[in-house]
Amino acid sequence: MSGKSHVPMVETYHFADDGTVPNNMLPLVVYRGALADGGDRAGACERMFAANGWPDAWRNGIYGHHHYHSTAHEVLGIARGHARVRLGGEGGQTVELRAGDVVVIPAGVAHKRESASSDLLVIGAYPKGQRPDMNQADPGRRMRASANVAAVPLPASDPVTGGAGPLLERWRQRLS
Repeated sequence: MSGKSHVPMVETYHFADDGTVPNNMLPLVVYRGALADGGDRAGACERMFAANGWPDAWRNGIYGHHHYHSTAHEVLGIARGHARVRLGGEGGQTVELRAGDVVVIPAGVAHKRESASSDLLVIGAYPKGQRPDMNQADPGRRMRASANVAAVPLPASDPVTGGAGPLLERWRQRLS
């Protein structure tokens, strides 16, 4: 899995609908230091996501404008470099992500790169069976997007630990 014998430190962030982006009642979850140092961290991240039911990973960065996916949850693994990312839309929160961190972004939660190192490499994936759409921060699209977000099912497993893991434990708590 991650090459470490412990569950990484977990942070959660909550973002309410702000009138421009729907966000989600489910918390955004950051795993600090989830990816082992050294070796082919990008390949290890892709294998971990696939083994845990988040297949077909891609390699890229993070867009420099507010966007969100209303039809899929997204996981981003920081394989190399670092980035400051604004989460939850313009009124949200800026979080520093570093190599080794993994962030799980619930459907509807806006994200935007504010700055990044020149060597930033992000591995992204979606739960098996979910296909992302692309939405800009736009009040006119929010209502339809909100309906889509409400219909996105929980993933079958945590992309970092497999099984229910910290992600699904926190998401199920929020729904009960």
